[in-house]
Amino acid sequence: MRSSIQTKVLLVLVILAGGMFAAPSARAGGPSFDCAKASLPAEKVICADPQLSAIDLLVAKAYKGFEPAFGGDKRKIARGLIADRNACRSDTACIVSALNNALQTYGNAPSWVQDYNIVLIGKKALDTAARNPGNNDQPLPSAVGQCASTHIETLTTRLGDDPLETASPDAGSAATFTNGGGAVSYDREPGLAASKVGEAVVTCLIAIPRDCPRDDDRGRVYYSIDLVAKGSWALPDSEHLCGGA
Repeated sequence: MRSSIQTKVLLVLVILAGGMFAAPSARAGGPSFDCAKASLPAEKVICADPQLSAIDLLVAKAYKGFEPAFGGDKRKIARGLIADRNACRSDTACIVSALNNALQTYGNAPSWVQDYNIVLIGKKALDTAARNPGNNDQPLPSAVGQCASTHIETLTTRLGDDPLETASPDAGSAATFTNGGGAVSYDREPGLAASKVGEAVVTCLIAIPRDCPRDDDRGRVYYSIDLVAKGSWALPDSEHLCGGA
């Protein structure tokens, strides 16, 4: 996932309301399974949506050339990714996040899939905020596709040693949230730089690393929208992804 996503709340609404988004690969066919035998809610949603069907087919093709980076079991990794997808049931934004996570894992995620993921999860983040007008803190999401309201607790450089507001551009950026979440970037993330401590945000878990060394679960990626500054970002929760230094 690209570390800097400049999706604005208004842009998300315009795209969704106007039907402006068109995935170029949606004509590629799919899905990878027989829809006549689809029994799970997620499978039925994929079969009913040409774009999801196309993405599912891309996942199946990417899997064929995938080799685990840390000597893991290829089929076990795939089962975990499929379980993430099936746990979404009929939630389209969640399903797209799970499929995009699979493509990221297999090393072949087209930019249009990532953009489509951000558009849908952005809409879900706004819906989450609308259902919680008091912006009360909610538990940090633990499953792909889940969203929760929270607040910014700190805004610092990547290493957490200086306030982000006065830091140099090459010091990176980081945030912590009052529900225990976090975001880190080696770059000065514009969405974080525009935010302030205490502002309400909605954060959504969009990727859980599955191709990792045992007991190393770093690098979960969250998409977040600052409900005050209207900025957004998609960043991991740790400085290094799983298997890193």
